[in-house]
Amino acid sequence: MDFTLSPETEDFRKRIRAFVEKRMLPLEADPKSYDGHQNIKLDLLEKLRGEAKKQGLWALSMPKKRGGQGLNTVAMAACYEEMNRSIFGPVVFNAAAPDDGNMAVLNKVATEAQKDRWLQPIIDGKVRSSIVMTEPHPGAGSDPAGMMQTMAKKKSGKWVIHGLKWFITGAAVAKHFILVARTSDDPRKGLTAFLFDREQPGWEIVRRIPIMGPEEHGGHCEINFDGLEIPDENRLMNIGGGLKVTQIRLGTARLTHCMRWLGMAKRALEIAGQYVTEREAFGTKLIDKESVQMMLGEAAMAIHTGRLLVMHAAWKLDTGDFARKEVSMAKVAVADTLHQAVDTAIQLCGAKGYSKDTLLEWMYRYARQARLVDGASEVHSVVLARFFRDEGLDFWRWG
Repeated sequence: MDFTLSPETEDFRKRIRAFVEKRMLPLEADPKSYDGHQNIKLDLLEKLRGEAKKQGLWALSMPKKRGGQGLNTVAMAACYEEMNRSIFGPVVFNAAAPDDGNMAVLNKVATEAQKDRWLQPIIDGKVRSSIVMTEPHPGAGSDPAGMMQTMAKKKSGKWVIHGLKWFITGAAVAKHFILVARTSDDPRKGLTAFLFDREQPGWEIVRRIPIMGPEEHGGHCEINFDGLEIPDENRLMNIGGGLKVTQIRLGTARLTHCMRWLGMAKRALEIAGQYVTEREAFGTKLIDKESVQMMLGEAAMAIHTGRLLVMHAAWKLDTGDFARKEVSMAKVAVADTLHQAVDTAIQLCGAKGYSKDTLLEWMYRYARQARLVDGASEVHSVVLARFFRDEGLDFWRWG
């Protein structure tokens, strides 16, 4: 593959970098910019979103006819990385999870009528969205097909939902939801995906689950379904197609996580680099000490390795390949890289890095979830082992 970005992509990347530099980085240093869950305040977010729209930096992955910019996956990789130089970045450009992944799957598989009803308001930034899949034990986690407990039963032309879900990202502020529930005992086609609106009766948020790290808007919620009725017209794809919906969504969504994490990892090293360049110890700058150089060099190399994995997976997705192997490799490697980069930066900045005088402690708490979300690293490693078992030396084939 050719790593040269197209002139259009490079223009987007540079304009995003400038926007982040001028508008977002100064806000991060102001405590008044944050809400009670350590994310950007909603009134400030709406102001910045308006500016991003005016500059043509809005919803990069969505079709131009629907108000997006029509970028392919390779272009997204370059731009999403730039966005997350700021911890506020992705949500400002309408490129944050879970909306980004939900928009992607709706754009791919929804009917035109469903796109108008459920997708367009998310693209426009009028509503937030959530995907409702994960369940507490003994329910669905990394094995949704085999363990899904939430049931959808058809009655008088509607699907009636009963069950319990948890760690549903963004649910406290979402208006549009994608729900995956069991509709039969078929091991491969037993799940079906549905769309529902916040105002519909028959469900409730039990609690917003407290977590270690800073939260996305809407947190991570536990949800109970007690008779939610969904018209069949709000079924997404065919009956039994729920697992396919999740696979389509998660493939690109996992990779966009990696794109954003690389931007955060780079920012962590940027903060550390500035500190060690200025700080002196025993008569020399920290940056001149070999041990410091080795720590920075190893973290920088890991970031570059992650970028190559992400770009390769993005390129394969753009060719029409599912890129399951490549996405899994990127997910495992970049999750580790984010933690390594932030941990290295804290160590180099010493007590200042551990304090709230920098963003590093925020990033550190955030980074720990990277090895868990959208499939734990161990699950992806098992996937890779299966590919190696089936492909042998062709695991490393070119092309």
